[in-house]
Amino acid sequence: MRSPIMFPATMAEMWATMGSTIASFMFVWAIIRQYCPYEVRHFFEKYTQRFTAYFYPYIKISFKEFGGDRLKRSDAYTAVEAYLSANSSKSAKRLKAEMGKDSRNLVLSMDEYERVTDDFGGVQVWWLLSKVVSPSRHGSYYPDQEKRFYELTFHRKHRDVITGKYLEHVVKEGKEIRIRNRQRKLYTNSPAYKWPSFKQTMWSHIVFEHPASFQTMAMEPDKKEEIIEDLLTFSKSKDYYAKIGKAWKRGYLLHGPPGTGKSTMIAAMANLLEYDIYDLELTAVKDNTELRKLLIETTSKSIIVIEDIDCSLDLTGQRKKKSEKSSDDENDKPSKKEVKEDHSNSKVTLSGLLNFIDGLWSACGGERLVIFTTNYVEKLDPALIRRGRMDKHIELSYCTFGAFKVLANNYLSLEMHPMFDKIQRLMGETNITPADVAENLMPKSSLDDAEKCLSNLIQALEEAKEEAARKEDAAKEAAAKEEEAAKEEAAKKEEEAKEEASKKEEEAKKEVPKKQAEEVKENGPIKQDALQSQVAKETENAL
Repeated sequence: MRSPIMFPATMAEMWATMGSTIASFMFVWAIIRQYCPYEVRHFFEKYTQRFTAYFYPYIKISFKEFGGDRLKRSDAYTAVEAYLSANSSKSAKRLKAEMGKDSRNLVLSMDEYERVTDDFGGVQVWWLLSKVVSPSRHGSYYPDQEKRFYELTFHRKHRDVITGKYLEHVVKEGKEIRIRNRQRKLYTNSPAYKWPSFKQTMWSHIVFEHPASFQTMAMEPDKKEEIIEDLLTFSKSKDYYAKIGKAWKRGYLLHGPPGTGKSTMIAAMANLLEYDIYDLELTAVKDNTELRKLLIETTSKSIIVIEDIDCSLDLTGQRKKKSEKSSDDENDKPSKKEVKEDHSNSKVTLSGLLNFIDGLWSACGGERLVIFTTNYVEKLDPALIRRGRMDKHIELSYCTFGAFKVLANNYLSLEMHPMFDKIQRLMGETNITPADVAENLMPKSSLDDAEKCLSNLIQALEEAKEEAARKEDAAKEAAAKEEEAAKEEAAKKEEEAKEEASKKEEEAKKEVPKKQAEEVKENGPIKQDALQSQVAKETENAL
C-alpha cells in the first residue's frame, strides 16, 4: 500500500521547509560556480535560455548608450532618452534631473532601474533603464565602467507593430523633443591658419540669444505676414520638395539702404523657425574647397548668412578680369609685396560660390535657408541672385508711417498721439531709416516722456528734410556746372576744329607755287602753260 505524501502541517513548517530548500539550492549553486568550469556553465546557460525562450512570450530590445568605439553616444539611445523624458516624467516614481550640454531647460528622465509603461495604439510596452558594471582590472586606478542601456519589453504577438511603427515613432518624436529643448547657436568660421591640429570642426559658436521677432520689426503688416507665411510653408514642405526633386533649401536676398533692419530680419527668421545661424565670413575662406568643407559641417534646421556680399569679395567683376588680364602687357610683372598679399587673400571664385548655393553639394542636409544681404543689389552678378538661388528678394527700405507705429508701440507703448499726423506728413516728404527712428524714440533718461521722444523724432525728420533739400540743390548746381562745362568744352573743340581747317588751307596754298616751280624745272618752259592749268585745278580741288 502506497504511503501518503506528507505536507507541512502549519504555515511555519511550510516556510521553514521553503527556506531550507532555497538555502540548499544556493549552496549547491555556489559550489557549481566555484568548481564547475566556465565552459560547462556557459553551455548549460545558453541552452537553458534557448529552452525557456520557447515558453517565454515576451521579446526584449536593448538600446545601448555607446557603440563599440565608446567615443560617441548612440543616436538611438539619445532619441529614446528624450522620448522617455517627456513621456515618463508623469508616471515614473524615481526621476533624475539634468541640464544637458545643448539644452536650455532642466530635463527630467527616469532614474536607473526604473520601469515605466507606454501605450501605442492599444499595445502595451515596458521600458527599463538598466546598467551593467564591468569590474576594473586588479590594481587599476580607474573606476568600474558602467554601461547603461534602455530595455524595451513587449509581447511577441506585437512584433511587427513595435519594430515598425512604434520604434519609428519613438525616434522621430525623440529627435523633435531634443531640437525643441536644445540651445540654439550662432556659428562663425575662422581663418584656416588659426585652426589647431586637434580641432574637430571649422566652426566656433556661442549661444544665440537675440530677442528680435516679427512682432517687433518695423515693417508694413501685409509684407510682414507674407514673409512669415513663406517661412512657415517652407519649414513644413519636406515631402513636397522631395516630390518635385529639389533640395530642401530656400534662398533669400535682403537688400536696402544701411539701417533698414536686414540683420534684425535674419534674427527674427531664426527665432520664428528655431534655427541655428551660420555667419559665413567669405574673406576668411581660403578657397573653394574650404568653402565646400564649411558647407558640409553645417547642420539641418539652420540659416547660412553672408552679410554685405557685395563687400565680402570682388565677385561681380571676375568675368571681366579674365579679358582685361589677357590684354595687359606680359612684361608688366607685379612686385614681390603684391604677390605676397595676393597669396594671403581669399581665392573663392564666383563659380565656387554658385556651387555652394545651388550645386550638388548644397543638397547635403536639409531644411536650410541661405541668406545674402547687400546695400547695393545692382552690383551683384545676375547669376548669383537669380531665382533658384535667391528664391525670394526682400527689399527693406526707409521707414514708413506703418513701420513707425510699430516702433512707437514698442518703445513708447503708444498706439495714437496728436503728434502722429505731423510725423506722417514729414515721413511722406523725406526719407529716414528705421534705425534712426528707433534711436530718436528711445528715452535717454528717466525724465524723457513720450512727447519728448516724439519731438526729437520730428526735429530729426525736419533736419533730414533740410539736408535732403541742400543735397538736391547741390546736385542741381553740380549738374548745371557740368552742363556749362560740357558746352564750353564743345565750343572749344569747335573753335579748335575751325583753326585746324584754316591752317590746312593756308598750307595747301603755299604748296602750289613750290610744286609749279619743280615741274617747270623738270619739264622746261614748253609745258609751263599746261602745268599752270593743272596746278590751278588742284588748287581748286584742295579748296
